[in-house]
Amino acid sequence: MTFEIWTIYAATVLALMSTPGPSQLLMLSNSGAHGLRRSLATAAGDLSANSLQMLAAGLGLAAIIAASGAALAFIKWAGVAYLIWLGIRMIRRAKPGSPLANDTERNVSLGNLWMQGFLTSAANPKAVVFFAALFPQFIAADHSFWPQFLTLSATYIIMDGLFLSAYGAGASWIAARFKGAAKVWIERIGGSFMIVAAIMLGLKSISRQ
Repeated sequence: MTFEIWTIYAATVLALMSTPGPSQLLMLSNSGAHGLRRSLATAAGDLSANSLQMLAAGLGLAAIIAASGAALAFIKWAGVAYLIWLGIRMIRRAKPGSPLANDTERNVSLGNLWMQGFLTSAANPKAVVFFAALFPQFIAADHSFWPQFLTLSATYIIMDGLFLSAYGAGASWIAARFKGAAKVWIERIGGSFMIVAAIMLGLKSISRQ
C-alpha cells in the first residue's frame, strides 16, 4: 500500500469519525462518571468489537450477516435496551447526598465497563458490511490482501482509540471540576447521554431495515 493511498484512507476515516455516535456518547458518560483511566476499558470494549467486525469482513462473512435479518434485529435491539437500562439506572442513582452517586457507580468493574463498550459497538452488526464496503476501495488487487487489510484495520483502530480517548479526557476534565449538586447533574447528563446513544442506535436500525 502506497503512502498516498493510506493518506486518503486516513482522511476518509477522519471525516467519518467527525460526527459523534453512540460509542462516543457512551465514552463521554463513563468518563464523566468514572474518570478517564477507568473509562478506557469502555474504549477497549468498543475497539474489540470493531476488531471482530473487521475480521468478519475480511473473512467474507459480511454477506452472511447481512442476510440474517432476525439476528441483526435481535443484536441491535438488545443493545438499545441495554443502554436505556444503564442510562435510567444512572439517572435514578444521581441524587444529592446519595452515596450511590459517589461510590457505587465508581465501583463498577472494569469488565462491566468493557462489556458496555463492546455491546454498544456490537449492537450495530452492519458495521461488518460497512468495513466490507470501505476496505476494498483502498486495497490493490495486485498485492497481497492481508498486509493491506491489517494496515487499514490497525489505522482505523488507532484513530478510533484516539478519538474515544479525546472524548473521555474532555468529559473527565469537566466532571472533575464539579462537586456536590453540580456533580449530580453531571451524572444525570451522563445517564442522558446513554439514553441518547440508545435512541441513535434505534433510529439507525429503523432507517436501515
